[in-house]
Amino acid sequence: MKRYILPSLVVILFCYNGIAQQRPQYTQYIFNNFLLNPALSGIENYTDVKVGHRKQWAGINDAPQTSFLSAHWKFGDDYLWRNPLSLPDHGDDPMSRNYMQNYTASPSHHGMGVMAVLDDIGPLSRLDAALTYAYHMQMAGQLNLSVGVSAGISRIGLDVAALNFGEDNPQDPAVRNAIISQIKPDLGLGVWLYGARFFAGASVQQLLSQEMTFTNNPNLQNAPGYVPGKEVAHYFFTAGYRFFLLEDVAATPSMMLKKVKPAPASYDLNLKLAFKDRFWLGGSYRKDDAFAALLGVNFNKLINLTYSYDFTTSALNSVSNGSHEIVLGLQLNNVYEVLSTTRMW
Repeated sequence: MKRYILPSLVVILFCYNGIAQQRPQYTQYIFNNFLLNPALSGIENYTDVKVGHRKQWAGINDAPQTSFLSAHWKFGDDYLWRNPLSLPDHGDDPMSRNYMQNYTASPSHHGMGVMAVLDDIGPLSRLDAALTYAYHMQMAGQLNLSVGVSAGISRIGLDVAALNFGEDNPQDPAVRNAIISQIKPDLGLGVWLYGARFFAGASVQQLLSQEMTFTNNPNLQNAPGYVPGKEVAHYFFTAGYRFFLLEDVAATPSMMLKKVKPAPASYDLNLKLAFKDRFWLGGSYRKDDAFAALLGVNFNKLINLTYSYDFTTSALNSVSNGSHEIVLGLQLNNVYEVLSTTRMW
């Protein structure tokens, strides 16, 4: 019987440890960089809430699916200055050329946030939950530098019922030794430099290296060739700049560099075109993986909605129908009633 469980668990551990990225893939990360970088906690004047779902590689059974909820806000009730945290006039467009010409850095302040991410990949599921904190320092003129930290837990689960050992062994007794759930601590760090027209940041997720195994069977653990899985750090570097093509049309090119050992570094190239910040269109290229089309609408001062579709360019394109991602945004306590004060994409 054990000849079935050994290769099965090895394959599972390899998949968890061997793929380039153990954390979920996002196409709309720039719309919600807070998911990757805790230094964005409290960067806006309002409470920024995002709820999203991603279905990756549609058409493939048990392909990754990710759902998330995030929220972050600043400390304090002051709305008295003209800067990234507030606007003086109801209904002003915070991304207009006029506003940017008079932009000033915000006073130093604190921010915090919460997030929860559920990622399902075949028999494996992962739930990450974290609290975040950031301190935004006022630099000179139009510059702020923020530093942030996230701390939480990760629950990794194995659905034994989803394992297939063949028709002759539908319920292999060896799975009785399987660890079906384990909880690990999690830590992340980030920095973010931002001004009227640009942003740049760096962050690391999964900073605490944790050994991962799904069996407490000593015979399996001591078997030749058995190597437990291991969580590895994920590094992200991103930057972007906004400029105006016309009075009401702005373009924001940006990029992200990702590094997860032992895989080679990968990068994304993005471009967004915004029209009065009422709606926008965008495109993205992910090296050796996909092209993506993105669009978003700011319905009013409270609600915005974004959608993206990835056209797979890797070898998976013969069996995959692409990837879908949708994100609903809420701007709570938006006292200046602007359509969108988000500058991060």
